[in-house]
Amino acid sequence: MCSLEKRDNVYILTLIGDDQHRLNPTLLDAISAALHRVRSETIATSSSSALITTSHGKFFSNGYDLDWSLSDPSRPKIMSLKLRSVIKDLLSLPMPTIAAITGHASAAGAILALSHDYVYMRKDRGFIYMSEVDIGLKLPAWFVTVLRCKIGSPAVWRDLVLRGRKLTAEMAVEKGVIEAACESAEMTVEKAVELGEELVMRRWKGHVYADNRLTVFGDVLKAMEFDEIVEDLDLNRVRNNMARL
Repeated sequence: MCSLEKRDNVYILTLIGDDQHRLNPTLLDAISAALHRVRSETIATSSSSALITTSHGKFFSNGYDLDWSLSDPSRPKIMSLKLRSVIKDLLSLPMPTIAAITGHASAAGAILALSHDYVYMRKDRGFIYMSEVDIGLKLPAWFVTVLRCKIGSPAVWRDLVLRGRKLTAEMAVEKGVIEAACESAEMTVEKAVELGEELVMRRWKGHVYADNRLTVFGDVLKAMEFDEIVEDLDLNRVRNNMARL
């Protein structure tokens, strides 16, 4: 489901395979295990590190695995809890984090990407897209809190949420959603590695970096304590909405 490699002091977590990298418990548990390994190794060595998250294939992540979750009323809650746990792990990681988006990042997949400190994206393929309005799903309040923390313009996150606007890399740079648009998938990862190496050279204390990030994202952490959507989800309505698309 994912691999973890290390180039000097830069970790690269890759969602492997050519599927849509839908966020189901299997993938989320694999990501969580990789993050725990990165945290443990960094703390054990007291080293300055950085993390890059990227993917293989057409998608960075196409969001929640709705086919898996809609077969049982308990599954949406499980999936939401596991994603929120991964986001909390990212926000508390004692190092800078960079998302290298080499394909589409949709819905919960976009939230996963935007929960990194920096976001690079290839400009020859892919977009950031909040698909909920198009597939008839209410957006969790904590998703909106992430968008508000990461995107300065209310008009931009309004269009993402209420118009389902798809942003290419160049559009996302123009609107202040991401840091850079890169020429190809390979260049996106390489530029992310360059940034990671630059940040590692600052030799920040990991726990201080993490504490400061947690302060910045205090509103996100508070919002993630509860996901009102999975507490009152009408599975039949969601199935009907998806069937009409």
